[in-house]
Amino acid sequence: MIKDFNFYAPTRVVFGRQSEEQLAQLLKANGATRILIHYGGGSARRSGLLDKVYGLLAEAGIDYVELGGVVPNPLLSKVHEGIALCRSEHVDFILAVGGGSVIDSAKAIGYGVGYDGEVWDFWEGKATPQSCLPIGVMLTIPAAGSEMSSSCVITKDDGLLKRGINSDLCRCKFCIMNPERTYTLPPYQTAAGATDIMMHTMERYFSNYEDMTLTDSISEALLRTVKDCAVEVLRHPEDYRNRAQIMWAGSLAHNDLTECGTEKDFATHRLEHELSALFGVTHGAGLAALWGSWARFVMPRHQSRFVRFAVNVMGVTNDFAHPELTAERGVEAMEAFYRQIGMPTSIPELIGRPATDDEIALMVSKCSRGGSIAVGALEVLHEAEMATVYRMANGAK
Repeated sequence: MIKDFNFYAPTRVVFGRQSEEQLAQLLKANGATRILIHYGGGSARRSGLLDKVYGLLAEAGIDYVELGGVVPNPLLSKVHEGIALCRSEHVDFILAVGGGSVIDSAKAIGYGVGYDGEVWDFWEGKATPQSCLPIGVMLTIPAAGSEMSSSCVITKDDGLLKRGINSDLCRCKFCIMNPERTYTLPPYQTAAGATDIMMHTMERYFSNYEDMTLTDSISEALLRTVKDCAVEVLRHPEDYRNRAQIMWAGSLAHNDLTECGTEKDFATHRLEHELSALFGVTHGAGLAALWGSWARFVMPRHQSRFVRFAVNVMGVTNDFAHPELTAERGVEAMEAFYRQIGMPTSIPELIGRPATDDEIALMVSKCSRGGSIAVGALEVLHEAEMATVYRMANGAK
């Protein structure tokens, strides 16, 4: 069975060495006259990238204001700050300099500028975005894929509620990608980014729609490529070829290409959102800590898909007489890869201790919104199933 689909990927990608030089041209082509430069911590400044941006804008005569301080798992309070700044300074374009957290914060600001109510209404489902300031990206961290996706994930400071919404209104107008800008990423961040990239495709690959051979083949090639390249760049951080593969894969993994004819599950992502919101962990690491448990929970009822993953992605020899062993060896091989690149494969490894029963109950309550929603598509997980996956990842047999 093949699912009908509508593929839309309007973002212009400018990829390669010195691609930053096209910034002013791209901004002018999108009618930008006064922009907000939005960024995270000090790395963009220490690397000299912000100074480069300022110089290019000054040379082109484009006015700007800036707002830094975006943190991993971007906060609603920073979004409020950005909305107020854009309104007072009459900003007409947002330039996100950074990775997924900065891009998502920029998208949320873009939604809020033209909305009279509380911007969190969108994440509560009380309102639907009707407009968004145009956004461009100068990507420094390949991971989230937000530069080409319709998604935006924000954490509400009060209660640490981490939620996502999707709308084509927030799709970025352009993205500048220079793989050289990723050379200085710390190994842990590089590994977590590769994990997130792979998971965006795995969340679509593990589908009840198994007849779109072309999309499956694209997904498998992307997964194998990122797996191999991640190992290489951890050994050789300034390997342009492998950095470039990872950077481009990050965008392809989350621009819906690997969803054409299939469907997305995203149960692991939804479960992880509560993990990173509660414990402040890196998103990619949280995904690695949960995925093996989710896989083993659903695998007995979807054996053929896990066998294909084991053979075509992880290189496991197919034991035709015992497909259940092939499927399990595929999950084991994935976990071995996580350990090879320094990622955790359980909650205790991730946070340094087992989660308490109360913490698991809190994550289940937040993920299910008090039991009012379920997550997943390959298998739909309600509260009881969510709790089971969390407990398995916490060390329960």
